[in-house]
Amino acid sequence: MALATGAARPSVVRTLWSSTIGKKAVMAGTGVIMLAFLVVHMLGNLKIFFGAAEFNHYAGWLRTIGSPALPSSGYLWVQRVALVGAVVAHGVAAYQLSRRDVSARPSRYQHRPPARTSYATRTMRWGGVILGLFIVWHILDLTTLTINPLARPHHPYENVVADFRVWYVNIVYILAMLALGLHIRHGFWSAAQTLGANNRARDRGLKATANILAVVLTAGFLVVPVAVMTGVVS
Repeated sequence: MALATGAARPSVVRTLWSSTIGKKAVMAGTGVIMLAFLVVHMLGNLKIFFGAAEFNHYAGWLRTIGSPALPSSGYLWVQRVALVGAVVAHGVAAYQLSRRDVSARPSRYQHRPPARTSYATRTMRWGGVILGLFIVWHILDLTTLTINPLARPHHPYENVVADFRVWYVNIVYILAMLALGLHIRHGFWSAAQTLGANNRARDRGLKATANILAVVLTAGFLVVPVAVMTGVVS
């Protein structure tokens, strides 16, 4: 008869989370979830070029997804909870990996890391901080309407136009979208490495995909404030 060890064995999830590769896998997986959301979100934003009626109808339709199985805005709340979970897990894993990397280095590091790696690391770190702050600002602006200059419920088209008529809102948004583009560019490549999708034959294609995604998403999000500033959308 086997003797009890007196200590419970750690769960598989806990073991994976405590490992470096596990944290990187979490970052890659949550990054894919957020990237998918960004693509859909960008496409939805572009509906603003079809006019107020079409854009407001689209925003209203989002509240009815899953009806009648789900209550009004039920899908949006499921999406919000999932995205918050992904953002938190992504951020915590990134922070812990960063601290682990720092603690693993000797106090006097004789060999400096390559400039490209150092630049990518700094870009991801500070880009993540900027995007985290922007998400809070964006929710207060266009979800709760707390800081929106118009703050007219159920009129997203009018709220967006009012937003981008304010110069400092454009500056905040443009800087955040540029940070997003850099984050996607480096993050996509890092996720591909973590998930084992890269090799010599695929590296060029994956890097091209990362660049294209970054450019398309950045341009897709920036075209809306530019259209409002130039009077194309009003």
